[in-house]
Amino acid sequence: MSHSPALALASWRDFQHHRTSAISLLAANSLPLLGVLFWGWSTFAIVLIYWFENAIIGVINILKMLCCTESETDEESVPFVHAMKLLFVPFFTFHYGMFCAVHGAFVMLLSGGEVPFEGPADDWTEPLVMLRETGTLWGIVGLAISHLYSFVRNYLIGGEYRRVTLPTLMFQPYARVVVLHLAILFGAFATVALGNSIFVLVILIVGKTAIDLALHLREHRSGSEKQRDDRHDGQNRGNEGFGASAK
Repeated sequence: MSHSPALALASWRDFQHHRTSAISLLAANSLPLLGVLFWGWSTFAIVLIYWFENAIIGVINILKMLCCTESETDEESVPFVHAMKLLFVPFFTFHYGMFCAVHGAFVMLLSGGEVPFEGPADDWTEPLVMLRETGTLWGIVGLAISHLYSFVRNYLIGGEYRRVTLPTLMFQPYARVVVLHLAILFGAFATVALGNSIFVLVILIVGKTAIDLALHLREHRSGSEKQRDDRHDGQNRGNEGFGASAK
């Protein structure tokens, strides 16, 4: 029985192969959970942390595009790849930046900036002050370190920069960003409807972490792993065909 690639987002083998970056992801995502359970971090603080993670993912993806070489293609195409960066990088920066800015403004307006300070946030620097004073800034730092480590470990050292293409990188972050935006919107609505509900926050953080881990492992599967999976699926189909003919 074969499994659909869309459903097989990750496996234990993927976790073992990318163990260090997966553990760093889990550790970074555990900081918001610990903050909620033990340090009184609010719903608005968690939503703000996740919004900053959107920006971190965007910056890392720009670095990926700049480092991309697609060296598995013929050497004559390499200068063309570098020239295309002049188009792809600014376009991604503008499009992704607008995407995050609109959602960030929506979240700020929806939550009213009431948590943990009183009244609407007329000064848009208040969230930054809140992050510093409550210690939630460390949640952002932890996520930034996790994404940067994955970039160095998987993309640079692991050689992903030689296999991935610029068009792929243009759209690659959006799968994980959609998860983050859903978490942001859910958290913002929860702030309005329920206030600082620990139960809701735990569900939000655990669910986001589980999906994020699955997408992370799927994204960083190497070309050889995918080829091995394709061969394995082909062998399974061949065995099924042999079994059917034997009958």
